[in-house]
Amino acid sequence: MGYILDLRKTLGSRPLIMAGAGVILINEKNEILLQKRRDNLYWDYPAGSMELGESFEECARREVLEETGLTCGKLEYFMDLSGEDSFYEYPNGDKVYLAGILYICRDFTGELRSQEDEVITQRFFRVDALPENTPPLKIKARIFDKVREYLMNE
Repeated sequence: MGYILDLRKTLGSRPLIMAGAGVILINEKNEILLQKRRDNLYWDYPAGSMELGESFEECARREVLEETGLTCGKLEYFMDLSGEDSFYEYPNGDKVYLAGILYICRDFTGELRSQEDEVITQRFFRVDALPENTPPLKIKARIFDKVREYLMNE
């Protein structure tokens, strides 16, 4: 079922600190993988919350595999996420402050497939041509700006 879902049974929708991890997957054309989420219809990178006993890296690898069907090889630390700008309210009213690690991965294998209960579709985008419907969090704008800078300086 999942640690966060278990907590929600007791705590309801009140704000939680949600530990998790995400991955910016970059293909050979320097495009990044985004997926259109089923719950909020935003385009975002693969990410999710940690399970008990899981490391940030284990969480990142599991979430990518579950959501995309891809297996990550080398993960490169990219940035941490936390603070006031990381607040998010899900469409169902659940509130969270994200606290996590974001990785970059260029080394992945497998066949791209969507986790149907969470993802509508996914595809690679040039970082200068991202879809308009990305999450309206200040921290997401900073992330995508930092990804642009990362790709330009390689």
